[in-house]
Amino acid sequence: MIKIPPLKKTYSSRTVLDFPGTDLEKGRIYAVIGSNGSGKSTFAKILSGMIKDDDKQKLFKDIAVGYMPQRNYSFRMSVVRNILLGGKDPSLANELMERLKISHLKDKRAKSLSGGETARMALARLMMGKYDIVILDEPTSAMDMESSLLTEELIKEYVKNTNCALILITHSLQQAKRIADDVLFFHKGSLLEYGSAEKVLYEPENAETKKFLEFYGS
Repeated sequence: MIKIPPLKKTYSSRTVLDFPGTDLEKGRIYAVIGSNGSGKSTFAKILSGMIKDDDKQKLFKDIAVGYMPQRNYSFRMSVVRNILLGGKDPSLANELMERLKISHLKDKRAKSLSGGETARMALARLMMGKYDIVILDEPTSAMDMESSLLTEELIKEYVKNTNCALILITHSLQQAKRIADDVLFFHKGSLLEYGSAEKVLYEPENAETKKFLEFYGS
């Protein structure tokens, strides 16, 4: 079990995140859903260590955290060399490129890739390592449906093989339905509902959750 303490983040007296804290079970996928500005990405950035919460607390000790930000980055080198920055196993790099259908791009300059190709490269780079917590912020937003489904299958396998707790920030309710074990619904910086994917996505209790699902699920 991995404990996440209460988190609060304010900017110019405006509270953008007020999270009560929770425990994460390893080997599960947690989808974080909510409208734009609901605090999802702020939550991801704090957990990853990219930014600090108001208490500037160090969240995890002796816990490896992997993070794929919403805006994927690439270095001025080939695709395969970018991926090998995440780990030194060439056979694993080749396997990941094949699974994500980017093997034909391995020697191409990473800076010349499309948005969806860059996302797949960034995911392969992350999956070269083994982490206790993995945070993916909209990993498939630049991908077409085929690439998204390939990515989702790989995510599920990665969680099973590494027994990590994976936090998936997603705008896609269909994606959450396909791969999430649990769902956290954020609204105006607060966690309004949290539970199993079946419970939150199909039998929500909170009125704001119901409104969100009716609007974005139609």
